[in-house]
Amino acid sequence: MNNDRIEGNWKEMKGKVQQKWGKLTDDDLDQIDGRREELVGKIQQNYGKSRDEAERDVDGFLK
Repeated sequence: MNNDRIEGNWKEMKGKVQQKWGKLTDDDLDQIDGRREELVGKIQQNYGKSRDEAERDVDGFLK
């Protein structure tokens, strides 16, 4: 899934993202606004993961 599809479906995906990564707040999700890099950064920050780990998590979630 490319970044355009993430942004285009963000409103639908927000609930699923929050179920998977419960530490992300509504404010975090509003700030992310469908941008993959922002999502990776927030996961990295809130869960103490490396950039590679967070990217793998996001890529696995999007498949």
